[in-house]
Amino acid sequence: MKKIEMTVTDIDSPRRVDVYLSEKIPKYSRSFLRKTIDDGGVFINGKQAKPSAKVAMNDEIMLMVDEPVEDRLSGQNIALDIVYEDEDIIIINKAQGMVVHPAAGNRENTLVNALLYHCKGSLSGIGGVKRPGIVHRLDKDTTGILIAAKNDFTHQKLAQQFKAHSIVRNYYALLHGIIEEEQVLVKAPIGRDGVHRKKMTVTEKNGKQAQTLFTVLERYSRHTLVEAALKTGRTHQIRVHGAYISHPVVGDKTYGYQKKDPLLAGQLLHAYKLGIVHPRTEQYMEFTTQLPLRFEEFIKENS
Repeated sequence: MKKIEMTVTDIDSPRRVDVYLSEKIPKYSRSFLRKTIDDGGVFINGKQAKPSAKVAMNDEIMLMVDEPVEDRLSGQNIALDIVYEDEDIIIINKAQGMVVHPAAGNRENTLVNALLYHCKGSLSGIGGVKRPGIVHRLDKDTTGILIAAKNDFTHQKLAQQFKAHSIVRNYYALLHGIIEEEQVLVKAPIGRDGVHRKKMTVTEKNGKQAQTLFTVLERYSRHTLVEAALKTGRTHQIRVHGAYISHPVVGDKTYGYQKKDPLLAGQLLHAYKLGIVHPRTEQYMEFTTQLPLRFEEFIKENS
């Protein structure tokens, strides 16, 4: 049993205790915290909290949790396309079909397993034993540049840049249809779909601010190749915004797959550019990769 105590010092108005705790201690999910409250493991000012309890400024919170013992992951000798590496960071050009980190029922053949082997366990621990070194993610079927942190100092510095949206993240995307404008800036909030919980959608109800700038690179007979620059970093942002403007990503089975196209292994979306301020040297660094061959093959045969 672990006891966590804290004083509320950073809110202007009362907030539900499960919401507040999930933001302060992100390794615990809302559902885990609600169950802990139901089981009598949360106290506010010395009194056992109810599920609907709220906290206000200067309240004292005590959280009693049974932390599960997590099995350590094993490293695997999986080939990695390494773009850059030093004692603090490693930049990977992730392959199509590779899952970033283990989840339920999938503990092997992930990027984390490969990193554990390559880095000999020298990865930050902030993400926990299932996500060592992982600062951000790419979908399984999205290819391209991803950065991992080799120590906690680096992880914290990179996380601050991601939170401030100061990191440059540009993608190549092949979209359905012809975009007439040279650039399209999409400003539309993104949140979880109310019906299909694994999907995201444009919604004012529970959506968070999201901006994507689409710049046309090449127009073909039925498709448009664009550069998509993320101004924010929401889950599935480019895929959701592309579908929102009626130009879904080719091969995207979740947000706009079209039966007239051949069945693809995954959507044609590639993170080709990443720009960061190096956490240690404080110098700006930019990394790029080329348009993947699978884009070129599809364009040649279908556009």
